[in-house]
Amino acid sequence: MKLPLYAARADWALAVFLALVAGYLDGYGLLVLGTYVSFMSGNTTFTGLKSGQYNLQAALPSAIAVLCFVIGSFLGNLFTQSRLRHSHRLIFGVIAGLLATVAGLEWPGPRSAPAEIAMLSLAMGMMNPASSKVGAESVSLTFVTGTLNRIGSHLAAAVGRRPLSDGQGPGDSHLARARIDASVWSGFLVGAGLSGVAGSHFRTWALLPPCAVMISLALFSEQSIPSTEKITASICEVGGAV
Repeated sequence: MKLPLYAARADWALAVFLALVAGYLDGYGLLVLGTYVSFMSGNTTFTGLKSGQYNLQAALPSAIAVLCFVIGSFLGNLFTQSRLRHSHRLIFGVIAGLLATVAGLEWPGPRSAPAEIAMLSLAMGMMNPASSKVGAESVSLTFVTGTLNRIGSHLAAAVGRRPLSDGQGPGDSHLARARIDASVWSGFLVGAGLSGVAGSHFRTWALLPPCAVMISLALFSEQSIPSTEKITASICEVGGAV
């Protein structure tokens, strides 16, 4: 299914914006909580390393992050594959609620780092399914290893002049897709940089900007391309009505 140009650009902008938020939150988790909340490769390595050293207490935060990320990914995919018309808004709303809760725990008073890690990782797991493609190009919002691999793959294919098997039109090429992936990676990098500034100067308020962004997306965002399941369901409903 070929997307209109404006729709593809809207998906691209949303993906970059969400990657910026993901980078911001991952940087915040590392700076404030000492644990990645979206970089599960690093958390898996750290969990295995500390477990191998019989230091289960040190392995616990990263293990919690991995478990909650998987749960978040399950919930996010469950919502996006449902027949709910605005499932993406529901995802953004839940993420906003989780961020608001963690922000509340950061105010003076008793705080629990494991609980904050769990909620932020749950939010990050839910974010990726909310925007998984720009046109025909798959994108990763909350981790960049796959993104960097796709950049290298598209550049190699461009040098070798290999055709796109699923080209979307004259403007679609390996170089164009490499630019998409590079922009998503750049968004994540910029977000991590902004979290360093915010966490260093106004830590208590650092989670309010991404929380406000998620609330705005929950209220006003529009999904330019529904999932295949929803398209099929809509066609069946129209056919049944006729």
